[in-house]
Amino acid sequence: MQHVTGPRLMPAAPAEARVRQIPAPEASLAYENLDARLDPGTATWWCRMRPRGRPSFTTALLRDIGEMQRDLGRQLRAAPGSARHVVLGSAVPGIYNLGGDLALFAELIRAGDLAALRHYGHAAVAAIHSNHTAFGLPVTTIALVQGDALGGGFECALAHDVIVAERSAKFGLPEVLFNLFPGMGAYSFLSRRIGRVQAERLILSGRIHDAAELHAMGIVDVLAEDGQGEEAVREHILRTAGRFNAYRAVYETRRRVDPVTLDELRNVVDGWAEAALRLGEADLRKMIRLASAQDRRLAVPAAAAA
Repeated sequence: MQHVTGPRLMPAAPAEARVRQIPAPEASLAYENLDARLDPGTATWWCRMRPRGRPSFTTALLRDIGEMQRDLGRQLRAAPGSARHVVLGSAVPGIYNLGGDLALFAELIRAGDLAALRHYGHAAVAAIHSNHTAFGLPVTTIALVQGDALGGGFECALAHDVIVAERSAKFGLPEVLFNLFPGMGAYSFLSRRIGRVQAERLILSGRIHDAAELHAMGIVDVLAEDGQGEEAVREHILRTAGRFNAYRAVYETRRRVDPVTLDELRNVVDGWAEAALRLGEADLRKMIRLASAQDRRLAVPAAAAA
């Protein structure tokens, strides 16, 4: 796989020029596994994950997300006010993100490679925490879920200020099915949204929930009709535009009052990695079967398209 070290559509510029640069209308950033474009009409960066292969958090996707977050930060610091919102969605029909790279996990667990498991987890929570803190910028972050958000995909959505989900979207934390727990933010973010008791019930159930259920629980903020997710995001942005300062300040206050720190997320990752090494072969076979089921699901639309 070709290594992409930065956006292909925006050549590097001297530091002095970058400081004065104002993004042009419809400016875009392109990477191997995702892209982003600025909608100047709503002052919104629309970001779409498009990972090659299984739509999970591969190391390549995590690398590109980190690169994109840094590039967006540079652009927004160079042109304050050019964007107020950053939306993260998916370009894969019916799938937001299926979570961690299960095949890689199984390989590392069988090799007893604790350091590599921690390294993956720390990279994942660094990206999640950057979303959670709105990149340290005066913007709001919005997760647009149009499909399945499972495991790490659910955790990623939870890190945003606002979750917009279409009715057919499905959310779940399947890790308990192979004797593990979701170690990259689920407990931290869910316990703050719905309390520890409800968070543990949801995590340990292994159930798949639809968007309406999570909207009733207070996890999904905006429930959209199928096919209307992007429009629902735009309506939310327009509806809150006159009170943007108040909304952003409330989200920032939420983080100040009940913070999810990067240290907390890393500590949980370390516990997750240690628990992963305690899995037996039967557990690993279940993990691999789940990864294979995800591959078969992707093969169906591909065959239909051919």
